[in-house]
Amino acid sequence: MKTAGTLALMGCLIAAVEPKLYTRCKLAKIFSRAGLDNYRGFSLGNWICMAYYESHYNTTAQTDLEDGSTDYGIFQINSYTWCRRAKLQEKNHCHVACSALITDDLTDAIICAKKIVKETDGMNYWQGWKKHCEGKDLSEWKKGCEVS
Repeated sequence: MKTAGTLALMGCLIAAVEPKLYTRCKLAKIFSRAGLDNYRGFSLGNWICMAYYESHYNTTAQTDLEDGSTDYGIFQINSYTWCRRAKLQEKNHCHVACSALITDDLTDAIICAKKIVKETDGMNYWQGWKKHCEGKDLSEWKKGCEVS
């Protein structure tokens, strides 16, 4: 009986950390509803392309960097400037816990990404966007998706 309970508990723990991988079209719909299409002059294709190259649409993506900071979530938002980890004294310009950027609810991540675009040099913050999306025809990224 103890073994069954332990296995059930382990199953719950494993399920809790399973990443949410959005599809391109599901993100297009979420991003469109959140007002990202043409936000600060960047089309929906820019946002979908950037999210793909930053996290492959993985809400729980985390990348530890050499400077001791971490990039979080679907947009890979950096802990040093934009969010707060438990004990470190980051700048936290988005006024959000970094853990809020790695949930299936993309609200905080989208609000923070908008702030980054508004307060920095547009989408140049994201290296994935600069390398793979900037200056390209991005119409294919939302092709076939129902967005409203």
